[in-house]
Parts: sequence; structure tokens; C-alpha cells
Amino acid sequence: MDSIIEIQRQTHEELERFERALYTLLSRHSNSHDQNLQHEHKASQMLDRISSRVTALNNLYQDEDARKKELDALSGPSHHNDLSEFYSRLGKIQEHHHKYPDALPVGLDLEIAAFLDEPGQDGDDDFEEEDPIALLFSGEEGYGKYLDLYANHTAYNNLKNIGKRPGYLQYLDLLLAAQTGPIHSELSKDTRLTKDFETYIRNLHAYLLSFTKKTQPLVDVETRQRESSNDFDRKWEAHEIPGWEDPSDSKVQANGNGSSGIWCGACQKHYSKQTVYDAHLTSKKHLKAVAKQASSGETPSNPNGSMAPETTQATTQSSAKTRLRTSAYYTQLATDLLASLVPTLNETKSNVERRFSLTAREREQELLDQAKPPPPPAAGTGEGGAEEDDEEERIYNPLKLPLGWDGKPIPYWLYKLHGLGVEYRCEICSDHVYMGRKNFDRHFQESRHAFGMRALGLPNTKHFHEITRIEDALSLAEKLKQEGRHEIFEQETMEELEDDEGNVYNRKTYDDLKKQGLI
Repeated sequence: MDSIIEIQRQTHEELERFERALYTLLSRHSNSHDQNLQHEHKASQMLDRISSRVTALNNLYQDEDARKKELDALSGPSHHNDLSEFYSRLGKIQEHHHKYPDALPVGLDLEIAAFLDEPGQDGDDDFEEEDPIALLFSGEEGYGKYLDLYANHTAYNNLKNIGKRPGYLQYLDLLLAAQTGPIHSELSKDTRLTKDFETYIRNLHAYLLSFTKKTQPLVDVETRQRESSNDFDRKWEAHEIPGWEDPSDSKVQANGNGSSGIWCGACQKHYSKQTVYDAHLTSKKHLKAVAKQASSGETPSNPNGSMAPETTQATTQSSAKTRLRTSAYYTQLATDLLASLVPTLNETKSNVERRFSLTAREREQELLDQAKPPPPPAAGTGEGGAEEDDEEERIYNPLKLPLGWDGKPIPYWLYKLHGLGVEYRCEICSDHVYMGRKNFDRHFQESRHAFGMRALGLPNTKHFHEITRIEDALSLAEKLKQEGRHEIFEQETMEELEDDEGNVYNRKTYDDLKKQGLI
């Protein structure tokens, strides 16, 4: 068993070395977003190790009995020259080194070297190390630069009673509303009370929380979420959250006494108002039910008034309140996360607009360029080169033009030439908006438009090119059917055939005479 004092000394040494390595790592200049994110993840892992060692060291200092026992053993007995304890420990150390002669205390050195090692420094171009940080993100997220909200956008469009289904860019604009207030405040209260909305907002919050932890490893996201949760609980108890009032409270106030109602034991029915109950007493149905009950001698199931409807109503209201609170809770947490991800949302929107202006070949080339490893930094670059890179990264784009293949805004004349500022809406594609004539013409052969045509039971042929309204497509299909019948009739009357004697007939007459055996 090692000495507790030696363990404390070793832990102090490890803490100091980790702090120096952390300073070295954070002081490095990052040339790209990928390197900066890698450094932050490594720094987060080092902070976790420092935290665990500080906790262990604190526990060792609090163990006063073990420390006192160790100090008593080192101080020696009453005899002045008794070194038996010293030689016994020395013998254990020598025995360990004889048993493991090749053992070297380099475990911590290898661990720190792994943190400070940069990929590609070994000079082995044939061997490519797998980046563990890249495995955390999908291809659409681009190493944490953009958000991948396509699944959430689809779930949002599948909600009931949301009116006009927004496109992906419009959906990103709805999420950008987190800068000014809670998200999805434009939806009606009935929509926000549904189970589908609760599932949607849960999934949106889960994705945003996971993305924030992956892209901001040095930020204490859990503490921020805990503070937001406590703030929500305080406001919810005080009814200070606008737009999330309980609808059952308003119904009770509108109807007066919410628990009022009369139970008819003969009819086994609950009446909410006294006037309706008095009117039904003279009805034939009630009189027959009373006579049947008197003849059978059965007692009513609850002569003092049934609590079953009230219990059912209370259970339903409790479930609705729980769902309402859960939806409001996750809405506030998701709004808090989106407020910190506003720059990433703007970058995502710009990237989507830029990809709309690219052709299929340009997109493939972009994927190939992204797959290539970044070039190693040139030696001898000083602060002047870093300042020039920073100036190049700052892109002035006041007109919000789409970015080209080089990552810079396309010229304004090219933007006007392609008509990228003109919206083309297709009703067959669920009112999807296409920016620019080029994208609009291309979408007729894409899967979205083909799926809409199949849903209408129509073929996606060239006859329906430029047709965007469902009514026009159906009328054109009917017209094509009529023209097809007319072409068949003309083929029967205009095609001429000749018999063996040289007589000429049209096809219909020829077929009739041949069936009769006259020719």
C-alpha cells in the first residue's frame, strides 16, 4: 500500500502538469474552426481529469486518521536510532523494481502527450488517423458549423392546424424569433396542447442540447439549463408566462361553478344544468326508465350523484395541465438554447441559400474538397499573416447575397441574372418556395415534385412541365385523356387498308368486312 503522503504529493504533481498542458493547449493559435473545436474538446477532457484529481485530493486531506497514522509511522518509535521502518519500506521498493525492471513512470507523460499531439505531425501521409470529433456530427452539420434541423422541420409541418406549411428557410426564421421571445408563439393554443407538439418540442430541445454540448464543450450548459428550469418553475407558479394559460380555468370562470351538475339515476346520465334536468323529467324516455327501475327493484348505481363523470373530467383536465406544463417547460428551455445558437442559425441559413445556387456538379466538388485534409500550416508565419487571414475571414455582405463556391458572396449582377430574389411557389410540392428560375425549372424532375404528382394520380411527364397548381394539373390530365380518345377515333377512320382485289377501305370498314368473311 502506498503512503498517503506520497499519493498526495503525486496528485499535486499531476495537477500542476495538467494545468501547464492546459495552458499550452489553449495558447495555441487555431487556423480553422475544426482545430479550435478539437482544442476545446481536449481542454474539456483535461478539465475533467483535473476535477477528478482535486476531488480525490480533497478526500485524502479530510482523512485525518490515515494522515496521523502515516505521520506516526514516519516519526519513529522512542529509540533514537531505530530505522527499521525506513529499511522495511526501502526493501519493498527494491523488491518492486527487481520484479519489474523495465517499468518506467511514463503513464502521465503519454497521456499529456496524447492531448498535446497534433494530427499530421508524424509526417506519415499514408496513414490517416480517425478524428473522433468528426464522428459526433452528421454531414449536414459540417463539423459543428451548421444545424441539421430537417427532421424537426418535417415534424413541425406534420402538426395539425398550423396553417401554411413553411419551407426550411422559413422554419429557420421562425426559430430565429428566440432573440425576441419564446419560439412558436405564432401557433394557436389548441395546437400547442396536442401530443404531437409535445413530442416535437421535446425532440427539438434534445437535439439543441446535444448540439450545444458538442460545439461548446467548455460551456457549462447544464447549469444554464438548471437556472432556466428554476426560473420557469417560479414563473409558472406565479402565472407569469404569457400564452400558456390553463384553458380549464377560463372554462370554469365562464360556466360559474365548474363542479355543478345533476345525475339522473334512472337514465344513468349526467346533466350539466338544472333547466335541462327539469325538462327531461317529463320526457317519455325518463318515465319509461323510472317504471322499469321500479318494476325490477334495482337501485340506481349512485343515487346521491355519480362522481364518475367528474372524476373522468378531473383526470382529463389533469392530463391536459401536465401536457401544457411540459410543452411550456421545453419551449422555454429550447428558447434559451436557441438564443445562444443565433450565430449558428444565421450561418445555417446562409449555407442553405448558398447550396440552392449550386449545381449538382458543384455540390459534388464541394464534398470532395471537404473530404481532403487541410494543408499543414506554413512555417515562419507571424502575426502579420494571422491578421491578414482574419481580414479575409470577415466578409462584408449587406445585401445577404448567396455565397459562391469560394465562400464569398456572388456578384449582384449574377444574383439578378439568375433571378435568385424571385420566389416561385409550387402547390403540387405542398406550397414549397423555390428561389430563382433555375431551381424552379430543375425541381420538376426532383423527387418532391414527382411524389406530389403520384399523390394526385398523375404521371410526371413533359406535358405537365410548368404546371404548379393542382387544379390546372387535373384539368390538363382530363384534356389529354379526351385528346387521346380523339386520336384513336381518327386512327380508325383515317387509316386505309387494301384487300386482295385492290379495293381500298378504312380500318373500321376493313375489320368489319373481314369479320363477316366477305374479304
